Amino acid sequence: MKEIIAQVISVHARSNGDLGKEEHPSIQVELNGIIGDRHRSYIRGTWRSDKQPEGSIRRNERQWSAVSIEELTEIQQKMGIKEPLTAASLGANLCFQGLPKLSQLPKGTLLKFPSGAELMVEEYNPPCHDMGKKLASIHNTTSGNPLTTTAFSKAAKLTRGVVGIVEVAGEINAGDEVTIVIYETPSYLIPTN
Repeated sequence: MKEIIAQVISVHARSNGDLGKEEHPSIQVELNGIIGDRHRSYIRGTWRSDKQPEGSIRRNERQWSAVSIEELTEIQQKMGIKEPLTAASLGANLCFQGLPKLSQLPKGTLLKFPSGAELMVEEYNPPCHDMGKKLASIHNTTSGNPLTTTAFSKAAKLTRGVVGIVEVAGEINAGDEVTIVIYETPSYLIPTN
């Protein structure tokens, strides 16, 4: 299995009331999510983009979310905004450096931390319209033109980060080294014909 070493730049939990999250020196992850975070649960209700009928209760595959400095910089440049985008303002729990292709990590990839905590990637986290409206209300473009409510969705397509579940409980600190074990389909599952 291929491994990548990256660094945790910042960790976030709770909600600051505007789709963002508060920055902390460390977070504690349990099997049902991040202590003190609004997404902590084994289950969640469905959203418009889910496969299940509206109102269904389903497994929560979004116990945590992560972004990378490299992808945030790319989104910021595409949006043409003056102020840097941050994990806190985008409501992400973790921000990494050294993962320029974070959003392309396949399902099943493990993120391993020094405490023994492990997170598993479930899926890419697509940009949402509500976040686009929030960013349009607080950011200015370098050109002086107003930022449109769709600018974030367009700029963050395929670079918004990933979401997943907690595989092993533990503590995650800003400054930690993280080992990313990229999931590969076992050879016995690959058709030979």
